[in-house]
Amino acid sequence: MSVILGIDLGSSATKLAALRTGGSAEPLFSFRSGNADRRLPELIGCLLNTHGFTLRDVDSIVVTGTRAAKAREELAGFPVYEENEFSSIGRGALRLAGVSRGVAVSLGTGTAFVLADGDTYRHLCGTGIGGGTLTGLCRVLTGTDQFGTIAELAGAGRLGKVDLTVGDLFGPMPKTLHPSMTVTNFGHLAPDASPADYAAGVVNLVLQSIGTMSILACQSCGTDTVILTGSLTELPQIQPAYSLFEQLYGIRFLLPPHAVFATAVGAALTQHRA
Repeated sequence: MSVILGIDLGSSATKLAALRTGGSAEPLFSFRSGNADRRLPELIGCLLNTHGFTLRDVDSIVVTGTRAAKAREELAGFPVYEENEFSSIGRGALRLAGVSRGVAVSLGTGTAFVLADGDTYRHLCGTGIGGGTLTGLCRVLTGTDQFGTIAELAGAGRLGKVDLTVGDLFGPMPKTLHPSMTVTNFGHLAPDASPADYAAGVVNLVLQSIGTMSILACQSCGTDTVILTGSLTELPQIQPAYSLFEQLYGIRFLLPPHAVFATAVGAALTQHRA
């Protein structure tokens, strides 16, 4: 059995996904390196060796992402193809979520919004708010930029010590509002706020900002589906944050399996023979 490798070469991390040639496009195995400077042959070797494969089992390699153009030098001698990043985001999101249309949101160092409709993928917009914002602000406010530590701190934090909410200001309110909705991020900062409270505030700021843009993107395209992909989907706060958006706006937020690797999967699918 041979495999196709999809490689997402982002600005801060490298993600790999392997698909069987023919058959299901469900990822056979996946791998991530938090170090964007590690050489690709080393990463590919780690991925294959861990699962009992060798370089001879690789049918083709498809690269995408901000550093994709540099990959050919490192992978000389392999059949390497380059795929558009936005098409890879949309294709991978639709396949993993099992839907035919929606706004694919790639929550990486920054965030990209792609309308995925069948075999058509259109980049809608993007924002600099993303994982880089999360780690950068937390480095200043809490002293750590480690993703796992930030998530743990945020889980113990109290948003009431940081954010001003609708419930702080209003009594009865319209259906489009909820008492827990943020009026101002970091607008109610208490003197005794802790690093955990700061972390909770930063996570909330990032996720709510991306959620709001997702709603606007759906409304502009006439779709009611958001597909969440990328590294930030591993935050435990992501599902409770977006369940409120679903309740208020009637937009569903899907978090498919292997969401972190959606762009790598989407790249591999361009060479996949189902």
